[in-house]
Amino acid sequence: MEPLLEGMEKTSYREGNTRIKIFGRDYKKSDILNEALNQARVEETGLRIPKLLEVKKIEGKWAIVTEFVEGETLQSLMELHPEQLENYMEQFVLLQKEIQSKRSPLLTNLKDKMNRKISQSGLDATIRYDLHTRLNAMPDHIKVCHGDFNPSNVIVDKDGRLYVIDWSHATQGNGSADAARTYLMFRLNGKAEWAEMYLKLFCDMNDVAKQYVSQWMPIVAASQMAKHNPQEREFLMRWVNVFDYQ
Repeated sequence: MEPLLEGMEKTSYREGNTRIKIFGRDYKKSDILNEALNQARVEETGLRIPKLLEVKKIEGKWAIVTEFVEGETLQSLMELHPEQLENYMEQFVLLQKEIQSKRSPLLTNLKDKMNRKISQSGLDATIRYDLHTRLNAMPDHIKVCHGDFNPSNVIVDKDGRLYVIDWSHATQGNGSADAARTYLMFRLNGKAEWAEMYLKLFCDMNDVAKQYVSQWMPIVAASQMAKHNPQEREFLMRWVNVFDYQ
């Protein structure tokens, strides 16, 4: 098998026309099965994503097998062709708009997931209380949200068709929360110019006020802190503290 992506907890391989994602032994079985279930549910919406083929064990480790899509990530194309960045970013935002036009009523509720993540963030009780209150006051929507929508999760095939991979964080909820997450991930990865271009295009194409997406930033930053990544903590704390807590 040909390795595609190696991580601490999971490794992806190509085998013929399939992609095999093998999970580490510490990965919870319920999380792996939930990822496969998310993929199956999103597939049913008709979005262009690699089809789920099977869930199995390989040498005692759980694995998810999907179709393999031959192509480049949108991220690598953006970096290789900076002169076309705006064009690629438009395609990226249009793709997110298409995702959010879909409905999948059995996906996890975004607010429920974010409330759990805020509880696990390690922030003090006063800040957590304020964030829970803010989150619960935000409008309820039922749009399909990817949960980790960034250009490295978009594959462009040789015919220019875009496929979205990695649906492990998919939820249904408010699309502006997903946009706030994409914006923060660009900023976290030192892509401030990309972040601002993305946010302007998202707001223009969806007729959403920037201030509205900004209201989600502290909530999303706090939910990201549940990963307890020390390299991210200082950056995320600045976003959690965008608003003064009374």
